[in-house]
Amino acid sequence: MRNHSAVREFVLLGLSTDPYIRPALFVLFLLVYLLTVVGNSLMLFVIAADSHLHTPMYFFLRQLSFLDLCHSSVTAPKMLENLLSEEKTILVESCLAQAFFVFATGGTEACLLAAMAYDRYVAIGSPLLYSQVMSSQLCVGLVWLSWGLAIADALLNTLLAVRLDFCEDQTIPHFSCELSSLFPLSCSDIAANFILLLCSSVVHFFGTLVMIVCSYGRIVSTVLRVSSSTGRSKAFSTCLSHLTTVILFYGSGFISYLLPVSGSPLEMVFSLQYSLITPMLNPLIYSLKNKEVKAAVGRMIRKHF
Repeated sequence: MRNHSAVREFVLLGLSTDPYIRPALFVLFLLVYLLTVVGNSLMLFVIAADSHLHTPMYFFLRQLSFLDLCHSSVTAPKMLENLLSEEKTILVESCLAQAFFVFATGGTEACLLAAMAYDRYVAIGSPLLYSQVMSSQLCVGLVWLSWGLAIADALLNTLLAVRLDFCEDQTIPHFSCELSSLFPLSCSDIAANFILLLCSSVVHFFGTLVMIVCSYGRIVSTVLRVSSSTGRSKAFSTCLSHLTTVILFYGSGFISYLLPVSGSPLEMVFSLQYSLITPMLNPLIYSLKNKEVKAAVGRMIRKHF
């Protein structure tokens, strides 16, 4: 084996090297992670327990909550550990595994958001046929398709990255492992890896974004034909939560991937929003202005207390 292929660990620089700031960051992001776990777990429980929420929209929302739990749990525990540790090391195999799961969960969420946009279009454009079009078989199929495409995409990129040889520079200027952050550390030719990652991003993420934009374009066209201002307002309000989630997810995700891997504060902010803040906010976005979810919570409270 060549000398540079003997590298067994990387060093994750994390959010800060200041020993006085790191404890405060640990407390802050531990709280963020706990809120993410509690909020999404409650959303999963409420939707499963209340029969009024057993509809396609809430079926997809339940999947989104599960994905947010997975996505944040891929990066948060290691980030929190490194905030209290002096070594900040991660095995190469563990780093590649983390990169795989980040890619897989993020890709699945992109596909799921596209499926949710289509669900909103059918609900507004063809309300009388909604239950027939959005059958349980179609909803389950869309979720399996989302997972399947994302895992296959992540597997292809990760398997190609496994073949890379890494140089003596082991430092990753980030709080988590992502494929794009590993390329600068490689002594191998990364042209094939870069092209595959670029194609995957264009097809997977931009492709789903195009589907979302098309769905909302048709939603707007349908709503504008509604004569009643009350009807238009009600139709748009049903899409507001999903549209907010789409903006947060794609906005922070695209910017964090487009920025060069430098460990700059701006890059860290967008990566944190993409990995931790958005999963924490999604349960709030879908519950605070959602009368059905609030009514379900009220029924549960009255039933048990």
